[in-house]
Amino acid sequence: MRLTNEQREQVITLRRSHSLNEVASLAGLSLGTVKAIVSRSGLFTDNPRHRIMFTLPARESSGETLPAVQELPPQQSVTGDREIDALIWLRQVIESGDPDRIERAKLAAGKISTPLNELEKRYGKWLADKSGHPFAGIGSIGFANLDGLAERAIERRANEAEAIGRFGDALWSDTQAEAFCLETLRGLEFGEWRYPPEQVAERFKAIPELMPHTLSDCLHELAYWNDLYRLRLACDTSRYYESSHEASARDWFVFGLLAELRPRSRDEARAALRYLMASQREDSDEADGILNNLIG
Repeated sequence: MRLTNEQREQVITLRRSHSLNEVASLAGLSLGTVKAIVSRSGLFTDNPRHRIMFTLPARESSGETLPAVQELPPQQSVTGDREIDALIWLRQVIESGDPDRIERAKLAAGKISTPLNELEKRYGKWLADKSGHPFAGIGSIGFANLDGLAERAIERRANEAEAIGRFGDALWSDTQAEAFCLETLRGLEFGEWRYPPEQVAERFKAIPELMPHTLSDCLHELAYWNDLYRLRLACDTSRYYESSHEASARDWFVFGLLAELRPRSRDEARAALRYLMASQREDSDEADGILNNLIG
């Protein structure tokens, strides 16, 4: 029996939310025919064009150098408490991310006679007294945690080096993926907090050649946006870098596809579930739909 285009489209549509056996039953076709239609469509294998678009530039190791370490900050009287001011200065030294300076700063901190946790309490009291508001003291939380500060500083410095290796001087230029998002959403009216999700989905789905075909494609693109943000944030001296509204809209759109695209295997479903658990999006509106898709 010759299949019609309508039958093929029905199989593709059903496959997005049903197993192969269920599609065969619902469409009234043999399992072999359904498998053939699905395979020939190419819509349920990773999309190579999509992968190329949403991949960071290769890291160039040759000529890659760490950002220059700035000169030591001047020692200043900030609170009038010599021990607290010494710890403030040592924290500034640690924030340079230079391993040698960090080790020397830690050794110096160990020579302060007052326990660092006690200095953290004193610093919190100073913050509260200075502002006249008791809750201002919470700004001292973590003040004594030099190990945590050192870990974050070293990680930031490593991210800076990676950013240089991948982008050179072009870190702040729009990537091909960002330019695609800007062009696709051009003219769309921005709401109070974001672009209307339904209109965003309509715009992106109108360009099927750059749509994720699989959950693996989605996870690949979500990692791209996360890594781009991570590298730029590390190099932003203000530490307040935010992605463009268009890039953010694309990121959330692809996140929502985790509730639409059926997992091809238990491994793929497991990878998507791990992402959801680690993404800090488990309380989002899309989370229940994603869980139902992965375990349904």
